[in-house]
Amino acid sequence: SPYCPNPGDSIVVEDFRRKLKYFFMNPCEKYRARGRKPWKLMLQILKIAIITFQLVSFGLSNQMMVTFKDENLMVFKHLFLKEYQDQRVDRYAVYTKTDVYDHIYYIIRRFINLQNLTVGNHGYETMQGGYIPLILCQEFYRNSNISPGNDTFNIDPHVDKECISIYPLEPLDDNSLSKDVNLSLDFKRLLSVNIYLTLKAINLQTVRHHVFPDCYDFTITIEFDNRACSGRIKINLENDVGINECKDWNVAGTFMKNNQLLLIDSMVIIACFMSLILCIRSVCSGTQLQLHYTAFFHTYYGKTVSWSERWEFVNGWYILIIVSDTLTIAGSALKIGIQTKDLTNYDVCSILLGASTILVWVGVIRYLGFFQKYNILILTLRAAFPNVIRFSCCAGLIYLGYCFCGWIVLGPYHEKFRTLDKVTECLFSLIIGDDSYSTFKKMREKNYMVWLFSRLYLYSFISLFSYMLLSLFIAFITDTYETIKVSFALQLKVWLKNSHSQLNSVFIFFMM
Repeated sequence: SPYCPNPGDSIVVEDFRRKLKYFFMNPCEKYRARGRKPWKLMLQILKIAIITFQLVSFGLSNQMMVTFKDENLMVFKHLFLKEYQDQRVDRYAVYTKTDVYDHIYYIIRRFINLQNLTVGNHGYETMQGGYIPLILCQEFYRNSNISPGNDTFNIDPHVDKECISIYPLEPLDDNSLSKDVNLSLDFKRLLSVNIYLTLKAINLQTVRHHVFPDCYDFTITIEFDNRACSGRIKINLENDVGINECKDWNVAGTFMKNNQLLLIDSMVIIACFMSLILCIRSVCSGTQLQLHYTAFFHTYYGKTVSWSERWEFVNGWYILIIVSDTLTIAGSALKIGIQTKDLTNYDVCSILLGASTILVWVGVIRYLGFFQKYNILILTLRAAFPNVIRFSCCAGLIYLGYCFCGWIVLGPYHEKFRTLDKVTECLFSLIIGDDSYSTFKKMREKNYMVWLFSRLYLYSFISLFSYMLLSLFIAFITDTYETIKVSFALQLKVWLKNSHSQLNSVFIFFMM
């Protein structure tokens, strides 16, 4: 080369070529070349084992916590809602004034007699030596004069709120409850009635014969919603849960089990921190080598390295492991806080640990790429990724158009199109062929023009996405796979040809 005029430059070029070749070797090739042990590979295998065990143990505890919360929600509905059946919440409503008062007084009576009714570990919340009362609030327009017969009304839009408190264990007579509780509702001005209850419970979790007690605070809100003023007052019960450390508890053997779980969490944090340091070091080494590579080509060959070539020095698998380790460390720290009852963010912790476990197991694909047959699949996904992203952007625009159209036109007539998130879920189900018949069926008894539009809307969407765009998406993947497969076949053919020539040369050498 005219840029390497002396033997010294040739030595530099050859030395740098060896550095590049060693950098792009896999751990097995590096071990055979220099005897370097694959520490990151061994550490990743260890991480998979302990992180999976940690996730399973936390998943069992989280599942019991969620089950306890859901079951208590169902218990409160049966305790405080009159004649409640296990049905959809939006169908539970009252239609007469008498029913409204009866349901309100029923809730008050059940709250007062809770200790004699419940079969669970429920009790009243205490504060400063006394019980926290039941609070009943009503919201209503300040002034209103409505006369439907004359088509006239006069409303002051300002909303007033009145509340009364009822303490538990008060000796209230069921027959005179309406007199003891000063409650008067003006239904022409009424917007809502909200009843607030505060209760406590103890959850005795049992995992493998070990008991892990948690103390729960339940803030129950029962709403009588009359904002629509349609003559149908919907009743809804919501439960806000808080988890606290029990003040005084003692369970034999639990302390040792907690220490074991804390030890495992500490091991996970240490292993992930070591993996994080090793991967960051490898990424920094790759970045430094990329800078040397750019300067080397500019100095010896007078060429500028493109960005696509520069990105080859950034190992995406290391970035994946760095993100996974960061999520695992954060999730493990939260898990330790939950076990010590300093934190109660179960959902955040489960999301962090779950996402990190996905990334850890996805990272195993990197080591499957050392085998040729598995490497073809990995290269196919990598090569098809840009085309898939472009295709998804174009298809996403069409999908959003159908979402907004379905929400605006079909939303008032079909519950699956009532909100924008429900529309996206319904249309995605239609793409994979799930629940198609029920979606068509529920529009039969609606307005004829809307029904006709829904036919055109659903048929065009299913035809476009299920047959045309989905087939085009599969074609991208298949075409990329065939291209890479042919490329591998050509490389294999060249390798076999070279190997055959080398064998002939050896045979002639020995014959001579």
